Amino acid sequence: MAKRKRRKFTTEFKAEVVALCRAGDRSIAQVAKDLGLTETAVREWVKQASLDEGRRADGLTSAEKQELTELRREVRVLREERDILKKATAFFAKQSR
Repeated sequence: MAKRKRRKFTTEFKAEVVALCRAGDRSIAQVAKDLGLTETAVREWVKQASLDEGRRADGLTSAEKQELTELRREVRVLREERDILKKATAFFAKQSR
């Protein structure tokens, strides 16, 4: 089976799909099939919407995920800067002898 190309969907589209799933007249699997989406993706969107709305508490909200991503990026940059400063300190300590 050929691997699908990764697609990006807008927040508005995901919200519409979640609303279709919650309407109750079709299952998540049927909504996914009708729209040409994977059932797993649609289930994740429904779960994430529930987390964001406070209906569930077994995961991170979108805001928390974004903050975590930003904090990890900041930590990575700070570690790189620290490593550069360590090397510079060692270089200049060697030069001053």
